[in-house]
Amino acid sequence: MKNSSCIMAQRELRSYFSSPIAYIVGCLFLVFSGILFFSTFFLVNRAELRNFFSILPILLSFFVPAITMRLLSEEKRIGSFETLLTLPVTPLEIVSAKFIAGFLSSAFLLLPTLFYVITAASFGTIDAGPVIGGYVGALFLIGAFTAIGLFASSITKNQIIAFFIAFAVCALLSFMSSFLVLLPPSAVALLSFFSATAHFDSIARGIIDSRDLLYFISITAMFFGFTVKSIQNGMRG
Repeated sequence: MKNSSCIMAQRELRSYFSSPIAYIVGCLFLVFSGILFFSTFFLVNRAELRNFFSILPILLSFFVPAITMRLLSEEKRIGSFETLLTLPVTPLEIVSAKFIAGFLSSAFLLLPTLFYVITAASFGTIDAGPVIGGYVGALFLIGAFTAIGLFASSITKNQIIAFFIAFAVCALLSFMSSFLVLLPPSAVALLSFFSATAHFDSIARGIIDSRDLLYFISITAMFFGFTVKSIQNGMRG
């Protein structure tokens, strides 16, 4: 399984980075994150990336689905999905390869943002803990959103539909904490567990809590499993 998944993942990555889509998405992400970062950085007058990490879940809820929407829906649209199912690979291998490719492609978006760290460090001494925690949390967040996007891509041939399904789910998990203030205290504790932003913010403070890691691992594993099941159903159909 390892070799098959790696070969398919490498093929996906080559296909993605050889197309202009990768660089268009990357540039748009850098533009939007840069505007939001620098619009408040000099006003705060502190060497920190708190504001950048506070908006990161919202940005990723849009850009990760934009990357993952084509992973399986494009295969279905052009008819290569049926060919893929005839190869000596299992649904688990297919999903693993697509997930690895989607995760690495999405994680690539974070590389240019290291410039923000350099900028903050040039204006003062930054606290390394929250910065490291923020990027670690971002990787877990990307993993969860990639699994969601991959599942959305597995249930439709239309990339746009796949994008909006994934975006709706990711945005709901990201914005959920914003609505907690409107709920009675008895419901806050329960629903706050389902808020991706709440768990991400906890890690971004530099505090690695097993409950936060369990949340992201559970979301990732759940949608990963849904995607495997979706492909299995496609094979039977």
